[in-house]
Amino acid sequence: MKIFASCAVGACVLVAMPAAANETVSYASYGGAYQEGVRKAILDHLPKDHGMDVKEYTLQSGITDIRTRVKGGANEMDVVELYGGYCKQAADEGLLEKLDYDKIPNAAGIPENLRTDYSIGFTAYSTVLAYNKDVYKDNPPKNWADFFDTKTFPGSRAVSGYSGQSNLELALMADGVARDKLYPLDVDRAFGKLEQLKPDISVFWDSGAQATQLATSQEVDMLSIWAARIEAAIREGAPYAYTLNEGVVDVECLVVPKGSPNREGAMRLINHLLDPAYQANLPDYIPYGPMNQDAFKKGLISPEKAAKIVTSTDNLAKQVFVNAAWWAEHATALQERWDKFKQ
Repeated sequence: MKIFASCAVGACVLVAMPAAANETVSYASYGGAYQEGVRKAILDHLPKDHGMDVKEYTLQSGITDIRTRVKGGANEMDVVELYGGYCKQAADEGLLEKLDYDKIPNAAGIPENLRTDYSIGFTAYSTVLAYNKDVYKDNPPKNWADFFDTKTFPGSRAVSGYSGQSNLELALMADGVARDKLYPLDVDRAFGKLEQLKPDISVFWDSGAQATQLATSQEVDMLSIWAARIEAAIREGAPYAYTLNEGVVDVECLVVPKGSPNREGAMRLINHLLDPAYQANLPDYIPYGPMNQDAFKKGLISPEKAAKIVTSTDNLAKQVFVNAAWWAEHATALQERWDKFKQ
């Protein structure tokens, strides 16, 4: 409550006026340990720091969530995170609002190749090889070739069931293709390699939460999994470890779906999400990001933290970036083939 003086001739009266309400902006991501990390690192600070309350949504199927809402004329989401390849696809389908970079000054710290008219890089996540230390002891797997070598490293496996993305890349690396020679992907070769492993794949996980549970319950001996998800399992006591060697890195981008209830607020929220000071908080909760390079350049992240961040210079050198443009062109056609492969 704020107090103002209202003065007429010869007299002043104190008038109580209600304080301005916080702005509300909605944000949607993939839930679990990742979204909780973003909340603690950034979103929880916004009501006090910027007078912004954030209403959160959890996506069920990424781009499909946006497509259904936009085409149905019932979009209630302002800012949405999507996996990198889906950002361009959503833009190509006409599902997104154009970003107003005049209102996103923190975009200056994002690598130029991750800034487009309709999306901007936010964090990066990595699909990594994780394994049960109790099973493999002093002879752990070190790369995807080991993951596919079920004779030397017997045991059950699990991989992402979403799509061929990351699965085709890791299969090709397992088959000897160099990281810098992956694209354009040799699809037939990749599926051939995956067919060899299929008898040992116990689970095609379809959510990050399920992948985490596979580790906490020790249901599989080895799995491909997002780094934040295996970190969460390890924190819960799962006897697992993982390697960033040959990790498959994809970029989480921020987009504004068409029909955003608060388009101007969406631009402000994106700017806050990209703030290097906030992004520097992310490694306290999840091993992803920050994408804003000013967080590193300004010394906001210690070397100890940088060692576990997938976007640090040393760790990026061990990994490969998903070619979002290639997947935007081929994702739809390959989805049917991937779905058949899983059957």
